[in-house]
Amino acid sequence: MIIGERLKEARLEKNLSQETLGNLLGVSKVSICGYENGTRTPNMSNFLKLIEILDLDAKYVLGMDVNVVNEENEEYPVKMATNDIKIVEEIKKSRELYNMFCTNPKRTVDRIKSKFNLK
Repeated sequence: MIIGERLKEARLEKNLSQETLGNLLGVSKVSICGYENGTRTPNMSNFLKLIEILDLDAKYVLGMDVNVVNEENEEYPVKMATNDIKIVEEIKKSRELYNMFCTNPKRTVDRIKSKFNLK
């Protein structure tokens, strides 16, 4: 979903309609809408054209724009999306939930999915 949000944000900053961007890319307005809503994924060729048209950095669009740091404030050679960092920060606010994720992340996710009837 982060890809779609960032594409839409950049499109709007450039004052482009979905139809105009689609014409520049050689796809339909429906395809652009799908990219932005996360229901479609551009192929590699279209992705590269999109970042060129919108003047974006691929790592930013993919959500790899924030360096991850450890408790000693040393950077890891990994980047995370800002949204992912916010999720972790929220989980860490609940010591019990955080401990559940640390102890058995798969089981914790499965329990949450079950609670909300998710696949």
